[in-house]
Amino acid sequence: MIMIWIKFIHVAGIALWSAGLIALPFLFRQRRGLAGQRLHELHSFTRFFYINLVSPAAFVSVASGTALILMQETYSNWFYAKLVGVSAMTGIHIFSGLAILTIFERTGHYHTGRFLLAVPLTIVVVGAILVLVLGKPEMDWPTPIDSFFAPGALSEWTAWITGGWK
Repeated sequence: MIMIWIKFIHVAGIALWSAGLIALPFLFRQRRGLAGQRLHELHSFTRFFYINLVSPAAFVSVASGTALILMQETYSNWFYAKLVGVSAMTGIHIFSGLAILTIFERTGHYHTGRFLLAVPLTIVVVGAILVLVLGKPEMDWPTPIDSFFAPGALSEWTAWITGGWK
């Protein structure tokens, strides 16, 4: 029963996180032409949205996903590809936070090109993750990548740092 609750929490967190990352560029676009009190209100709302909804949803998604990994022992190639997608979502999340810091400065602005890149990129990343998770496709990796994910590979890759500690 605990697994069902963790999956529910994970799916809810992913849904909120994804929706938030898609919505943020639309909030950034509202900055154009604003000044004074209206600019301050948009900045305040955007920061509230990012700090109190999107970021906690990201944390809950990653934490519950980590718990599911440990409980289910999912070690398949589709899963590794999904983790690459989650890493991309994390990067989008970080760049969105950095954008908030610069867009709402007195001389800040949000270029249309950034908007036209951010929204489709986020949708593609989220969509790719959904396809991987729901389809669980059989995937074959090239040998160097496959050997990187092999059990025990990390200890071999880091032996020069650890001196071969086990």
